[in-house]
Amino acid sequence: MKEGSRKQGAPSPCAACKLLRRRCAQDCVFAPYFPADEPQKFANVHKVFGASNVNKMLQELPVHQRGDAVSSMVYEANARVRDPVYGCVGAISSLQQQIDVLQTQLALAQAEVVHLRVRQTATLSNHGPPPASPGNSGSPSSRLMGSQMKPIFDMEMVDHTSLGESMWSC
Repeated sequence: MKEGSRKQGAPSPCAACKLLRRRCAQDCVFAPYFPADEPQKFANVHKVFGASNVNKMLQELPVHQRGDAVSSMVYEANARVRDPVYGCVGAISSLQQQIDVLQTQLALAQAEVVHLRVRQTATLSNHGPPPASPGNSGSPSSRLMGSQMKPIFDMEMVDHTSLGESMWSC
């Protein structure tokens, strides 16, 4: 709930004060960040960090940084509730593994593109007929994929604007 949204006559307690079963004061530090209509948001933060610790953290921060701190605490608390052992680190680790797999696939696709371009250039310079089957091309990715006869990626999926760049440049 935002600061001006509580009525003077009948103040509606924020989610934190509701959960803690206390009266929500006009200057409640939790009210701007834990609205009454999102009770699970504070419940998870309270379960992981404790209301007293959250209160201390918010009191020590300048007002303009509190929203970001609450967002961070809510994210960590939700991750910790989903995965009590690893929390955010588990999610980050999983995403890093996905990045590693995708980078490997990208490197294989780029190697295949380079290999196909070299073969095409060699074929065109010799004026011979094009190869009969791309599956038997002997490209790095087809050798790595073993008996799989179709290419890993369709050439329509390749971003042709970046093919001239080195795959190792930043």
